[in-house]
Amino acid sequence: MSDHLEVVHHDGYDPAINSLFVPAIKVRSGHPVYISGVTAAPVYHDHPHIPEDFDAIPLDAQSQVALVFEHLDQALEAAGCQRSDVVMLTRFLVDVEGDQDVINRAQGQYFGDHLPTSTTVQIVRLATDPRLRLEIQAVAIAQP
Repeated sequence: MSDHLEVVHHDGYDPAINSLFVPAIKVRSGHPVYISGVTAAPVYHDHPHIPEDFDAIPLDAQSQVALVFEHLDQALEAAGCQRSDVVMLTRFLVDVEGDQDVINRAQGQYFGDHLPTSTTVQIVRLATDPRLRLEIQAVAIAQP
């Protein structure tokens, strides 16, 4: 267990029992960082997406997932974080049945031994462009 996080359980918690209650994560030092809307499309600070950005996006899930994690690295670096600082991911998928296995494998390779909590949400389409298949939101704990 890292020295800046503490898993907090409810009274009467028994680790031998698969409990319905979810533990809390308490941050001892550092500060939470929320990373929103990471997709396969490049992100710019000074202007919104332009149509050419989407024309260059590969349509297959595996290529898009690789770009999403590459862009997540860039967002983490900009926030002063590393992969090991990520504690939670929300993955918005357009095609859960077709893409989830691909994303699970890529995420396992990306994080290695450090596996943050992941939630998958199926959506009809991503708001930025219908060609995108995956969007990730993440919570990381930046080191002080």
